[in-house]
Amino acid sequence: MGRKILFVTTDQQRYDSIGCNGGKVARTPVIDQLAREGINYRRAYNQNTVCMPSRSTMLSGQYPRTHGVTMNGIPLPIDGPNIAAQLRDQAGYKTALIGKAHFEPSSAPNQDYFENYAARLGQTGPHRGFDRMELAAHTGRAGRCLYHYPKWLADNHPDAVNGFFEYIDKNNAPSARGGGDTNAPQIWFNPIPREIYHTDWVADRAIDWLESLDADADWFLWMSFPDPHHPWDPPQSELGRVNWRDLDLPEAYPGSPEQCAEILARKPRHWLDWYEGRARFSFAAPPTFVGADLTPDQIREVNAVIHVENELIDEALGRVMNRIAARGWDNDTDVVFTTDHGEMQGDFGMLFKGAFHTDALMRAPLIWRPALSAGVQPAEVNEPVGHVDLAPTFAEIGGIRIDPAFQGSALPTAPGSAHERAIVTWDDEPADNAISMTTLCRDGYICTQYGRTGYYQGTEGELYDLKRDPHQWENLWDDPAAAGLKSDLLADLWDHAPAERETPLVKIARV
Repeated sequence: MGRKILFVTTDQQRYDSIGCNGGKVARTPVIDQLAREGINYRRAYNQNTVCMPSRSTMLSGQYPRTHGVTMNGIPLPIDGPNIAAQLRDQAGYKTALIGKAHFEPSSAPNQDYFENYAARLGQTGPHRGFDRMELAAHTGRAGRCLYHYPKWLADNHPDAVNGFFEYIDKNNAPSARGGGDTNAPQIWFNPIPREIYHTDWVADRAIDWLESLDADADWFLWMSFPDPHHPWDPPQSELGRVNWRDLDLPEAYPGSPEQCAEILARKPRHWLDWYEGRARFSFAAPPTFVGADLTPDQIREVNAVIHVENELIDEALGRVMNRIAARGWDNDTDVVFTTDHGEMQGDFGMLFKGAFHTDALMRAPLIWRPALSAGVQPAEVNEPVGHVDLAPTFAEIGGIRIDPAFQGSALPTAPGSAHERAIVTWDDEPADNAISMTTLCRDGYICTQYGRTGYYQGTEGELYDLKRDPHQWENLWDDPAAAGLKSDLLADLWDHAPAERETPLVKIARV
């Protein structure tokens, strides 16, 4: 009997949202305890700032430009490296993914991918190396396709379905409706009982799967919570946990729309164009969303509801951890907690995510509590690491050969490792607003080179010194005093840029 692996992901959760990372509002004692007992990676980065590329990197151990899922809407190839399949086939692990997968587009035109049809046909796998998949997304409605959670809700609690925000409008785009107390975008009062909300459903289904296993089984469970991704519509009964009227505005909110615009004008022009509503660079946001129209109270209410969702996730994780302990597995279970990407939450006066390589979106919470039997000492690691390092880490835990196709290396268990840099990319073509970015995170600097596209000439970029400018308000790209630094960072970036596929994959849908 070897080590078990509980891999916990959330969706669109900021690094600073949890207590152990400086969060001051949401109570996250379970995650905080994992950090105290394990390793907290202070500079962990995703390899892309939207869902499908990031999740595909976690599963494949490759960068987006290598595995090919460079943007939402591109299905991950089945024949690439896959850590779940390797643990199952090489070490006999039982494997499951409960919650949000998103390796395949929800809005595939013919709904001909497993994630589209599995719930409708009563199937739960095997698929992509997982013996069992039970899928949920951000709503209890059917949405673009029917997942297991909305089907379960409709079959067992039909009166609860329509309490969710109607996330997708008649044009198959995120709805522009607002709600709550401030009419904030995608805020909604949801009357659903807490115990049948998707956060608790994911935990319940994870526990049921664990209970189905023999006591001596080795297992890899990816428990994937859809929150705190928008729409923000948790059980209304829980909103009293955080009063939005009591919240301060985010530290990275400049203070007024005019001050936001002044700061954004120092960045490449798509920042201000999106903020003021002249162009769109995120298909996850409503097409009519204009950041400059947000009020301070709307930002406060969005943040308050997200804090509530983060507390519910922490409590659900606690129930699963308790069940693992009751089965006698805690001593031999590694727990890894992270998210796919962050959320603006009012930084620069913005919400949502997109073509913006800022810490708010790139920097991820990443905590590894090694199995107690492994004898690893608690630590904080400040060297940059990435999601590309997860698959090699899981292989090492499982005692299997690390696939040479993996492009990362196992996460360090103590400070002073050889991890020097993280690289993040963005490649998308929304109408005439195509943007390509390659970013290096190293030595407390963030350096982004823009590629030549329909929107940029290839000479534009961003450079920030996070020690002096943690909010990334002062772009040093064109500062003569930073020319040498920029040159050194760009040389390092292109010396270590990941291999790209010879033939890019085709985007078949928007998400």
